[in-house]
Amino acid sequence: MTEQKSSLRESKSARWVVLILVSFTMMCMYYLTDAMAPLQESLQGKLSWSASDYGLFTSGYGWFNVFLLMLIFSGMILDKLGTRFTGFLAIFIMLFGAGIKYWAISGHVVGTLEFSIGSWQVFNGTSKSALFAGLGFGIFGVGCEMFGIAANKAVVRWFRGKEMALAIGLNTSTGRIGTALAMFTPLPLVNLTKNVSSPVLLSIVLLLIGLLVFIFFTVLDKKLDQEESDAGIANDEEFKFSDVTDIAKNKAFWYIAILCVLFYSAVFPFIKFATNLIVQKFDVSDTYAGYIPALLPFSALLLTPVFGGISDKKGKGATIMIIGSIILVCVHLLFSIPSLNSFPIAIGLVVVLGIAFSLVPSAMWPAIAKIIPESKLGTAYAMTFWVQNWGLMGVPLLIGYVLDKYCITGTITKMVEGKEQIITQYNYTIPMLIFSCFGILAIVFAFLLKAEDKKMGYGLEKPNIRE
Repeated sequence: MTEQKSSLRESKSARWVVLILVSFTMMCMYYLTDAMAPLQESLQGKLSWSASDYGLFTSGYGWFNVFLLMLIFSGMILDKLGTRFTGFLAIFIMLFGAGIKYWAISGHVVGTLEFSIGSWQVFNGTSKSALFAGLGFGIFGVGCEMFGIAANKAVVRWFRGKEMALAIGLNTSTGRIGTALAMFTPLPLVNLTKNVSSPVLLSIVLLLIGLLVFIFFTVLDKKLDQEESDAGIANDEEFKFSDVTDIAKNKAFWYIAILCVLFYSAVFPFIKFATNLIVQKFDVSDTYAGYIPALLPFSALLLTPVFGGISDKKGKGATIMIIGSIILVCVHLLFSIPSLNSFPIAIGLVVVLGIAFSLVPSAMWPAIAKIIPESKLGTAYAMTFWVQNWGLMGVPLLIGYVLDKYCITGTITKMVEGKEQIITQYNYTIPMLIFSCFGILAIVFAFLLKAEDKKMGYGLEKPNIRE
């Protein structure tokens, strides 16, 4: 007698097709997230931005998610209305935000802002284009994070009890191919079109393609709903608003959330400034400098199947997070040493950082699924992303301020498109030490998480695949 399959998710090929579809859309959205990272110098030259303006623009990603609690609402929408509705809503929000960002960077906004409250200078010579670009980036960030939690919940649903860590790790890493492409392509595109906003326009096209791909995912996901309903497989109990309080009372959840913000605060803001760091410390042409940070997501993509497979089959999730955080600290400390300024060292450090970037997420996101029921999982991911967004918003502001206040070493005159532009020179030692401090704190919370797991028996050190 053959055993009847209860649902489509039992089909290995169906699961991996779903992963490919969701990951492709993630890749499209992450291209826009980092499309301006290689263009810090171009933005400062063509739009007369300072490092503080660039930091303000970059921090815009988290404005609405943090202060208006949009991520928390996104999680509630996800748990109430499902992955498909939330995914479509997220993509349309991203497209709207990308349009505003394109308008601001295209030269339609000029001048600076001067605004104070009493003796406090809220805006002191801040570029209007940076502020409006940050506004568009913030709206995009709402949709981007909303889609991120929807994608995570979709992958957990299709891979729970299967290759969950591997699937989540591959989803994250494949999405980061968008980050890698954002390191390679923007500068050649700007040189070709003579327009610093061209990468944003390309991003909008990619998002539209991602929308079409997501439609195919919804077809499979809807079929899964129908098959599980026909098979009598009940969904988890419906989400209630009181569940937010239950999640907030979970100590292990907060250890993971704090570890998340510390780890990602030492990675993503670093990527935003990495191209300029490579140019100025390692004396690499800005034409090629973006290629080096692009190695990070590519190395992570290659290594994630290895570490995800270990976590699925052998467990050791909390231990993996500790090891990844230690590697992160070592890389940033080495970046901070002024004498280590040769080109091969830059490549080697970024590749090693990719190892940490593979280790921690491949264990961290499945860990949340182990301690939180699926009916509350969207809100739990949203709360984690909300905490993470404090770092994604605040750290670029901090780094931009520190660079302008303490790290200027001089200026040089550079010919760009036949015109002379004054380029500010920076010493990145202090910023890299700041990133290192985030990594050290991440190690502390990874150890606290491991102790809490041992106490409560969540099974973070146990395999994900159920025999």
